[in-house]
Amino acid sequence: MKDPGAVADVLSGGGMMGARMRALDWSSTPVGPVESWPQSLRTSVSILLNSRFPMMIHWGPELTQFYNDAYAPSLGSKHPGALGQAAHPWWAEIWDVLEPMFERVLAGEATWYENQLFLPNRKGFIEEAYFTLSHSPIRDETGGVGGIFLAVTETTGQVVGERRLRALKELSEATSGQPTAEAACREAARVLEGHRHDVPFALLYLTDTREGLLRRVATVGLEDTSPAAPERVSSREGEDTGVPWPLGAVARTGEAHTLTDVPARAGPLSGGPWPEAPHTARVLPVGKEGEETAAGVLVVGISPRRALDAEYQNFLTLVAAQVGTAIASARRAEEERRRAEALAELDRAKTDFFTSISHELRTPLTLMLGPLEDALGDTADVLPDTQRERVETAHRGAQRLLKLINALLDFGRLSAGRMHTSFELTDLSALTAGLASSFEALMKRAGLRLVVDCPSLPEAVWVDREAWEKIVLNLMSNAFKFTFTGEVRVSLRWLGGTVELVVVDTGTGIPEEELPRVFERFHRVSGAPGRSIEGSGIGLALVEELVKLHGGSVRVESAVGQGSTFFVSLPTGNAHLSQERLGAARTKDPTAVRAAAFVEEAEGWLDAGSDSTPRAGTRPTPMSGRVLLAEDNADMRNHVRRLLEEGGYTVEAVADGRAALEATRARPPDVVLSDVMMPGLDGFGLLRELKADARTAGVPVILLSARAGEEATVEGLGAGASDYLVKPFSARELLARVEGTVKTARARADLDAFAGRIAHDLRNLLSPLSMIGAQVRATSDERAKRAGERLERVTRRAYNLLDGMLAFSLAGGAVASSGGATSVTAVAADVVEDLSGLREQIQADLDIIGVDDVKVALPRGLLYVVLLNLVSNALKFMEGRPVRRVEVSTQRSGDQCALVVKDTGPGIAPGALRHIFEPFYRAPEAKASGHGIGLATVQRIVKVYGGEVSVTSVVDQGSTFTVRLPCRAARLGA
Repeated sequence: MKDPGAVADVLSGGGMMGARMRALDWSSTPVGPVESWPQSLRTSVSILLNSRFPMMIHWGPELTQFYNDAYAPSLGSKHPGALGQAAHPWWAEIWDVLEPMFERVLAGEATWYENQLFLPNRKGFIEEAYFTLSHSPIRDETGGVGGIFLAVTETTGQVVGERRLRALKELSEATSGQPTAEAACREAARVLEGHRHDVPFALLYLTDTREGLLRRVATVGLEDTSPAAPERVSSREGEDTGVPWPLGAVARTGEAHTLTDVPARAGPLSGGPWPEAPHTARVLPVGKEGEETAAGVLVVGISPRRALDAEYQNFLTLVAAQVGTAIASARRAEEERRRAEALAELDRAKTDFFTSISHELRTPLTLMLGPLEDALGDTADVLPDTQRERVETAHRGAQRLLKLINALLDFGRLSAGRMHTSFELTDLSALTAGLASSFEALMKRAGLRLVVDCPSLPEAVWVDREAWEKIVLNLMSNAFKFTFTGEVRVSLRWLGGTVELVVVDTGTGIPEEELPRVFERFHRVSGAPGRSIEGSGIGLALVEELVKLHGGSVRVESAVGQGSTFFVSLPTGNAHLSQERLGAARTKDPTAVRAAAFVEEAEGWLDAGSDSTPRAGTRPTPMSGRVLLAEDNADMRNHVRRLLEEGGYTVEAVADGRAALEATRARPPDVVLSDVMMPGLDGFGLLRELKADARTAGVPVILLSARAGEEATVEGLGAGASDYLVKPFSARELLARVEGTVKTARARADLDAFAGRIAHDLRNLLSPLSMIGAQVRATSDERAKRAGERLERVTRRAYNLLDGMLAFSLAGGAVASSGGATSVTAVAADVVEDLSGLREQIQADLDIIGVDDVKVALPRGLLYVVLLNLVSNALKFMEGRPVRRVEVSTQRSGDQCALVVKDTGPGIAPGALRHIFEPFYRAPEAKASGHGIGLATVQRIVKVYGGEVSVTSVVDQGSTFTVRLPCRAARLGA
């Protein structure tokens, strides 16, 4: 019979479990009524009930279970039924683990287990769970082991949490710095492959917004051929049906989906380390961040042995966020690579372009020099003094032109790796002294002192004589050009393993910020006072490349107003040189001829600039990197300004778009860095105002915004921004973007300025030839007339080529203001004549039809460039066609004239049509040669003069280019 007093004494306290024990009929359990319990059991149960630490007792042969309030949560659905029951039926699913543990303790051994994996069924499914526990034997009155005392702490949260943190850390390390978004996704999949307890299977898709689909780029736990892993899925609404996962919906909405019917959707999939197939999956957006479409979608299977609780969901959200960050970083890196490649391509294209132009100019130049030299050397028909003076002037100009062209060709060959060198043992002291001394008379005329200090060297030096001559002559010419008072000193020294040439001048000097760019091709120090503003900007770049050919180095030291010192160092011996080029013979012009060309050019500077000594106090205008920063947040403004200033930039910071607009108009910077969200005039408004003003339209603008994603970037770039930078950004990324934008703008400006300068210089050289041709043609002598006509014709062709160079550097309406009107008929006839060789080579028909005496509002040279490019382009792509015909015609409509060039060529693919007028673009299937600037030049000329150019094309049938320009009829006297 139950004794209430005994039960109350033994089972006192204990909270909820104490109450349950007191209410339980223990006589129906294996341990019997409380009154019969031995003292050892009573004491143990009393300790258990009054402890706040999770505890359980297993007593007797059946291991009857007792547990306290703190232990109850670990039982899950087994609570409270497990109380007073034998252990085995309740823990059948993990008995293979428990039984050996119990046997050790019943044998009298205490045990300890840390973070022990158990797989209990306490929530309706087999669960992955971890416990740290201690089993201790309980001695009964006989001295034997009557039961087992269990103290336990569940560590599932700790173990799983640490495992997930480790996965996130590995994910961050593996995906950062990947070169492409695809590579970042593949690395993420590789990491998740090692964490299959939490990610039994996974799929990663990237969004292709242009094609409106999602592309699978990586999988975990699935074969690529699995029906559960479709390769491509439409991202458009209504078009993503029939696939297991709602990929399109998640990409569009940015909302994660939880799917609890995975087997029905995709069949039984891998459970990772567990035998059960997952029944639940989570589909998450990757890199959405408020944009219209996510950068990608992540599908993750949920472990069949873990509940999808808040911690699990948070872990998967962090996985998706980490992958999104890696994708964004990789895409930014791709943009930077494309920017660098574009700069390299622009640099290569400039070199190729001017090399090509130089080749073209050599033909008319040869035709000029031949008759001029014949006339000067004709002893049978000696020129009168007046005519001789004119012809000598023209001959000197042509020689200067030849020097410039040769320099361009040298540089082109160097850049392409086609420079032929011949290294030979040379008395470098005598050669250098002779080259430097060729400037002595010129220096005296200019009031300068020339000091040549080139003592004999211990041994001869291996050099390419022609290259060394160009090195010395370029340095001497440069020193003379920028030195107005004082001296130029040239010295040569033997330094053991090297020989060093030093050229020192007391000239105007170079600003410190310009020193790193001195040897850049096409670069000139803006505003630097010199004897002439003429120059190609490649002399020092050529020096550096030629020195490198010898395995040497060149550097410069300079201070404004004090002068410059150039150091050229060459290694001695020949171990560093290409052995097959040692002593290789090649034809070389005499040294005196090359030196004379440099000296004669410098004499021209002296004559033209004898009164051009800089005024006192004048200094070269520095061209440092200047940034205008517009940011309304004071902390962000100060932060960005500090980063830029630490990067070497001069920064003017303003708080709004209106102030930025006024500051830019007052003094255009190298780049404007503007926040998008600002009061009053925001970033996009500022961009529109700057682009609409001719004074500021060319200033590059970088937009800053917290809006991430491809759409935001496209919107910014589409509005005319040079770049788009998403907050938050690193200092390194900010400086890289600003530097890239400034370099791009400078490269384009250098290209335009260089083309304009070259065209200007060459026009000056051609002008006397044109006048001489007219004068010779006006004589009564028939032979002289024919020579004059030939000279005029060749000169005109040269003018047309120069107009092409000038057209490439057109800038706004300054050129358009020249006015005038040109006869289409006359120019078309020139084009037909000049392309006769190409036409005959291809065996094509070239017809001028319906071209009345119409005049267009375009200078003759530029109309020639437009027609020549369109017609030659048509002919080049027609080779091998069954029908080869080009028609040129005009159509009048009011005050507009349409100039039409139609061909029967291969046509242009639709994908290439939208790029056809882009600079340097060539269709992927194009077989004809070219530099890709012809059509871009045509469009640029036509736009500047108020017209437009368009193209229609059908593949395998031909293309039609139509140029519309303002025109005036000849009968109106236009």
